Amino acid sequence: MVRVREMEEGDIEAVSAVRVRGWQAAYAGIVPRSYLDAMTVEDDADRRRQWLRHPGRESRDLVAIGDRGPVGWVCFGPSRDEGSGATGRGRGRAGEVYALYVAPELIGTGIGRELLGEAHTAMTDRGFETSALWVLQDNLRARRFYERAGYRADGATQDDVYDDVTLSELRYRRGL
Repeated sequence: MVRVREMEEGDIEAVSAVRVRGWQAAYAGIVPRSYLDAMTVEDDADRRRQWLRHPGRESRDLVAIGDRGPVGWVCFGPSRDEGSGATGRGRGRAGEVYALYVAPELIGTGIGRELLGEAHTAMTDRGFETSALWVLQDNLRARRFYERAGYRADGATQDDVYDDVTLSELRYRRGL
């Protein structure tokens, strides 16, 4: 059993550990091993602290708290992508899930669904009508998770480079 609440600065180390371990587990065989091995909790925590303190930050961070502290994390906010409805007449109506990670040993226990549901509720409360997210094309487990949550690939793609290896991401969207 977990409870979901706003992330606090004291949660950052645990959230960074969940994120780094999540990357290393979820992206093994997709992202180059050299990139995954170079990730550290300390570096991630430093970036997370800077982001949390950023004065113009519009994102929100929620954590799933279990009996041992944070075991999951979701970050979301306004869509960063023009094609998602966040510009022009639709400005402000599209939200985006920037990141969602659960401790690898707890994947499949419902924590990710709970975090995503709370993010959807918060985005709806902020007036967003749709939610978008990006997922690596080869991350089939994550794609199935998001599809079960009502997301569908909308045809948009983008490439990211990890240690000289180019990987494609797919944009997924759903109504709120």
